[in-house]
Amino acid sequence: MAAETTDLDDLRARAERWLDDDPDPADRDELRAVLAGLPGSAPELADRFAGPLTFGTAGLRGPLRAGPNGMNLAVVTQAAAGLVGWLAAQGGEGPLVIGYDARRGSRAFAERTAQVATGAGRPALLLPRPLPTPVLAFAVRHLGAVAGVMVTASHNPPQDNGYKVYLGAQLGGELGAGAQIVPPADAGIEAAIRAVGPLAEVPLGPPGQVLGDDLVAGYVERAAAVVDPAGPRDLKVAYTPLHGVGAAVLTAAFARAGFATPGVVPEQAEPDPAFPTVSFPNPEEPGAVDKLVALAGSTGADIAIANDPDADRCAVAVPADGTWRMLRGDEVGALLADHLMRRGVTGLYATTIVSSTLLRAMAAARGLPYDETLTGFKWIVRAGGGREPLVFGYEEALGYCVAPEHVRDKDGITAALTVAELAAVLKAEGRTLTDRLDELAAEFGVHHTDQLSVRVEDLRVIADGMARIRAATPTALLGRPVTEATDLLPEADVVILRTDAARVVIRPSGTEPKLKAYLEVVEPVTDGDVPSARRRAHALVTELRGEIAAALGL
Repeated sequence: MAAETTDLDDLRARAERWLDDDPDPADRDELRAVLAGLPGSAPELADRFAGPLTFGTAGLRGPLRAGPNGMNLAVVTQAAAGLVGWLAAQGGEGPLVIGYDARRGSRAFAERTAQVATGAGRPALLLPRPLPTPVLAFAVRHLGAVAGVMVTASHNPPQDNGYKVYLGAQLGGELGAGAQIVPPADAGIEAAIRAVGPLAEVPLGPPGQVLGDDLVAGYVERAAAVVDPAGPRDLKVAYTPLHGVGAAVLTAAFARAGFATPGVVPEQAEPDPAFPTVSFPNPEEPGAVDKLVALAGSTGADIAIANDPDADRCAVAVPADGTWRMLRGDEVGALLADHLMRRGVTGLYATTIVSSTLLRAMAAARGLPYDETLTGFKWIVRAGGGREPLVFGYEEALGYCVAPEHVRDKDGITAALTVAELAAVLKAEGRTLTDRLDELAAEFGVHHTDQLSVRVEDLRVIADGMARIRAATPTALLGRPVTEATDLLPEADVVILRTDAARVVIRPSGTEPKLKAYLEVVEPVTDGDVPSARRRAHALVTELRGEIAAALGL
């Protein structure tokens, strides 16, 4: 009992010290209410002070709440001060450009970042309103900024927010100009954040310069230029931004490119931080696009497109047997790559180790350079080390980069335009995206991908699963010998298993408490019978999922 009392006294003292330095009156009131609830509120208080949000290559992301283990004005002030100090220590010159989405707190966090930058003598440029993440990534390159900050939690739950950092050419280099940070920059910024003293001593300057709509117009013009101006435009598109910030920019880009304005799901058209019509604002989640496919069906749309709330991801649904089917990220990635290849776009094609191997086969057959990277666009845009210019990159989690010279990150707007261009070309020929997928399967075999994804409460389950697969690595999968077992430690916590017809990549999620296994089976097509090959591949992946679950002890 004495030890518990001591722990509670220590926790209370830490909270009181935080209160003394917290610049937000509302957050102070929130934390005082938790303190007033002690001892009953001890678990909640302990969680808020379990440790600071760690600044990594994805920046910061966490729940909106007072305390060091949450997203709030105090944490953002400290992060901004650390970032600005690190930029100065690296000799970085030029403005900091700042964007934000429509989540709770985003604008206030962006404005505070600008004040911290100007307080340190660095120009701060604020995007004119809540805008997609790709617009911020574009602005870093377009404006020659030393760095960029995007305040967004992407497709996380409504109670979350986040803080992503991009570097300009001066500190990011040619490949990282306008891209998300990679080591060792993340560790350097994290150390600088931890070195920030009392927040009351962080100088705050003027609010910075709010940029005009000409920047957004510049993004839209460049986005529209990714498609062939002479191509077909007869296409009817249904669209949803999932209560995010993508609608105005996407519809403007479609109009600028000569397409009809997509029909937008009315209940989801405007930004709303509560995301009231979806349980989870991620187009990959069950039910998230139900209203989209209903609109597509009722309006006779040719395709349906969804962006996630910050519009850096793009999901595509197509009509199939009287209903609508959401294409997998690997399917859209293959369609986009094939389309660019057919358009004669030469250069490096890249994806990640957890994505389908179909892109590798396509590039090899067509004599084009190819590379695989660790997961995340921060790695994809640096694929090949600059030996060949990157022209296309994708990851299976609905992220696509079709114009790296425009946005050096995933971009759901330009991806949507390029999908629309392909669908319009095929429609003019009396065919569909599904037909093109069947053509690719007939040429390269059915590359069927799926996931085993387990969300856990206890993180030890993830560690135990990874330890188990390393200690007792399967020697056969689907009755065929494992020909390659690769462990990427210490570079990454990833295990890769291959047979002559299957591949499994096992890793912990980088953003969620999940253990993931990415499954792929390649099934040849005989006598042109693609449907039979798809059925066989589906059955094999189902069997493979069971084998891997057992091997992980799940």
